[in-house]
Amino acid sequence: MTMMDTFKQWLRNYPTILSIIIFMSVLGPGLITAMVDNDCAGILTYSLAGAQYGYNLIWTFIPMIFSLIVAQEMGVRMGIISGKGLASLIREKVGVKLTMFIMIGLLIANFGNTLAEFSGIVVSSEIFGVPPLISVGVSAILIWLLVIKGSYKNVEKIFIVLSLIYISYIIAGLMANPDWGSVASSVVPQIHWEKDYIVMVVGLIGTTIAPWMQFYLQSSVVEKGVSRDELKYSRAESIIGPMFTGVVALFILIACAATINIAGTPVTDVQDIAHALIPVAGQYAGFLFGLGFLNASLFSAIILPLSTAYYVCESLGFETGISKDFKEAPMFHGLYAGMIFICAILILIPNIPLMDILLFSQVINGILLPVILVLMLLIINDKSIMGEYVNSKWYNVISWAITVIITVLVIILVVTSFV
Repeated sequence: MTMMDTFKQWLRNYPTILSIIIFMSVLGPGLITAMVDNDCAGILTYSLAGAQYGYNLIWTFIPMIFSLIVAQEMGVRMGIISGKGLASLIREKVGVKLTMFIMIGLLIANFGNTLAEFSGIVVSSEIFGVPPLISVGVSAILIWLLVIKGSYKNVEKIFIVLSLIYISYIIAGLMANPDWGSVASSVVPQIHWEKDYIVMVVGLIGTTIAPWMQFYLQSSVVEKGVSRDELKYSRAESIIGPMFTGVVALFILIACAATINIAGTPVTDVQDIAHALIPVAGQYAGFLFGLGFLNASLFSAIILPLSTAYYVCESLGFETGISKDFKEAPMFHGLYAGMIFICAILILIPNIPLMDILLFSQVINGILLPVILVLMLLIINDKSIMGEYVNSKWYNVISWAITVIITVLVIILVVTSFV
């Protein structure tokens, strides 16, 4: 008997330790996907919510986290049971034509979203006095090298480290010395029927689930090779990931509510917010906020092009995977590099109509999200694909209700953006 066999036999006598080891081995896709949901646009929204409305909007984080858990759990389950990415399953379910329509829309939307992340790199770097040309150039090269030179296992470890840097927001929130009594009481909704308040609520909840997330999550689960025997551990991660994401987002709101809202300091962007935190919560709080924003922008600028490469290649039947080199998956790596460097060049062009591009991307996301959620529900209830792992009756009731609510909120968000 080898030393490894002896170790495995010993582990069987300690099921709790064995479960922790297995959970750590499958940890990655759910946590990473959920954390990237806190991108630069999300962070700005949480910050403005706290700065403008104090603790009043804390109650929105309960439906936000719950919706994200349901969506992530279904994505994880489909990936593990089918062994295929979401784009592949959609192509098999509805055919090539509709799949191509969805993929083109997602490609355009993710291009605009990636451009926004590079703008976040510019803004956060300027907080630390780094010129845009240097910050964008260095970031683009590092982001490209990370995937082009790495294996999935190594890249995922870096992604997990980047996810943990979000803890800087929790520390910044604690340094703001919030009124915990007000925080607790704000869990109970106190809705104000004012236009700006409702728009903020819609913005917070309506952007909880993004189209790209479902594709990246499922593709990464497949590439990681999570087995059916490990399904319950991936399901646990699909709960822990969104909860951690929600806590980080909550502390972003709390930090701004406890400082900027009370001081009444007018803020419009992340630089304003980081500088406004300094006189109230201290220099380190402002530094941590800026660091968190830079990390979020970099992280999202990696994942968004990566998710795009996954679903475009899957829908067309090309090879995909971080572990594959350029010769094995030229379309995958070419699309990933192309999105990064085109966005990096465009963001440095003076007077680029960034807000128009972002608005257009938001509209496309709003149109595609309901379609993708409905297709997910049709696929996950198809016994020829999922077998005994289809949704239960009550799970379907909950997931369809979430789909309808998110759809309504996204439509309102798109309409109010134009107004």
